Amino acid sequence: MLSDSHRGSVKDFVNFNAKQDAELLHKAMKGIGTDEDTILMLLTSRSNNQRQEIKAAYKKAHGKDLVSALKSELGGLFETLVVALMTPPISYDASQLHKALKGAGTDDDVLIEILASRTCAQIKDIVKVYKKECGGKLEKDITGDTSGHFQKLLVILLQGSRDEGVDEDRIENDAKELFAAGEGKVGTDVEKFINILGNRSHEHLRLVFDAYKKLAGSDIEDSIEGETTGNLENLLLAVVKCAKSVPAYFAESLNGSMRRAGTDDQTLMRIMVSRSETDMLDIRACFKKMYGASLYNTIQVQGANLSSIHSGTKG
Repeated sequence: MLSDSHRGSVKDFVNFNAKQDAELLHKAMKGIGTDEDTILMLLTSRSNNQRQEIKAAYKKAHGKDLVSALKSELGGLFETLVVALMTPPISYDASQLHKALKGAGTDDDVLIEILASRTCAQIKDIVKVYKKECGGKLEKDITGDTSGHFQKLLVILLQGSRDEGVDEDRIENDAKELFAAGEGKVGTDVEKFINILGNRSHEHLRLVFDAYKKLAGSDIEDSIEGETTGNLENLLLAVVKCAKSVPAYFAESLNGSMRRAGTDDQTLMRIMVSRSETDMLDIRACFKKMYGASLYNTIQVQGANLSSIHSGTKG
C-alpha cells in the first residue's frame, strides 16, 4: 500500500495558478447571485495547500479575506463545507475539538473520532495549534468537560506518545493481561485496558489482538462491549478499530452517519474533508468491501455536495 500522502482523492492540481483561481472565485461571487458550482468545483479540485495560496492571492488582489467573502455569499451547510475546505487540516481538527468542547454539553463523538484516529505527530500539532488559535489548553478543556476512565484515556491519547514498533516479548503478556482484566474475572480492570490500548503502537496492538483471539476465542471488541458501556466503550472500540485499520474505521463511521433517518451532515462533512488528502481512496475501497456499495453513490443518494471531494473515478 502506498503511503498516506498518495492515498487521498484530492491531490495538487497540475496546472495550478493561484492568481487565476482567485479571479475565478471573485467572478463567481460578483454581481447578483453566486455561482456556487464554480466555487465547489474549483475548491474541491485543489489541494489544501493550493487553497491557502489562492487565499493569499485573493487578499493581494482584492484587499480582503477570501473566507470572509465566501461566508458573506454562502449559507447553511454549503457555507460550512466551503469554510472547512479553506481551513488548514490541523487548524480544522483544532477548531472541531474546540467546537465540541465549548458551550453547554460536550460532543464526545468528535473527541473520540479525532483523538483515536490521528497519528502521534498530528496530535502534538493539534495541541499546539489549539493553544494558538483557540486560546486555551486542549488538555485543560478536555479534563474540564469529561470525567472518569473516559477522561483518563482521552488524556493519554492527547500525549501523542505511543510506544514505537513491536515489542515481541510483550505481545503474549499484553493479551493475557487484557483477558484477565475483562473476561477472565468478575468485574473489569478498566485501567489495564486503558494502559495497554492507550500506549502501545498500532502494529503491536494488532499482534496483541491476534493473540487475544487465540486465548479468549473471541475478538477484543466483544470483550469491550461486554465489559464497558457509554462513551468509554465507544472510545475503547474506536482505539481498537483504528489500530486495526483507520480507513475501515472511517468507512464504518461514514456508513453510520448516513444510515439513520436523516443524514448526520456534520460527521459526514468532517470525515470527507479531513480524510480527502489522507486516505480517502482506502476508505472508499473499505466502504465498497464492507457494504457492497459505492461511497460516491451512497453520498449522492443523500443529496450532499460532498461527492465532489471524491473526485476521480466513482468507485
